[in-house]
Amino acid sequence: MADRPNFSLMAFMAMSFAIVGLTGIFATYAVPLPLERALAREATLDEAARAVRASNPDAALAALAPRLGDSASALAGATASDIDARIADARAASRAAFQTEASVVALRVRVMIGIVTLMGALFGIILIGARSRA
Repeated sequence: MADRPNFSLMAFMAMSFAIVGLTGIFATYAVPLPLERALAREATLDEAARAVRASNPDAALAALAPRLGDSASALAGATASDIDARIADARAASRAAFQTEASVVALRVRVMIGIVTLMGALFGIILIGARSRA
């Protein structure tokens, strides 16, 4: 009777490993977010540079303000002569912020995967220990 495979134990072990894999898959959705946000901000800063050179720069910048976020205040009142310097400063600040955000997200994902891996291993150890006592 002891030689008969225990399919419920096998299923529990498979699930403990599957949870780790699913955690990794879900993490792949979080990791690229800072890059996507940075690229969107870069595109918006390019639009802002073109908008300042348009006929009504204040209205154009006001329309872009929600997408510019923190950079909107740095570009307020910009003229065609100083827009390039302001855009360069806004890009540098934006890149620094998104680099910090990417580091934080990466650390959180690593910690999450580590914790879930340990939980899966502990779960498997407990199941094997319970099986050996039975």
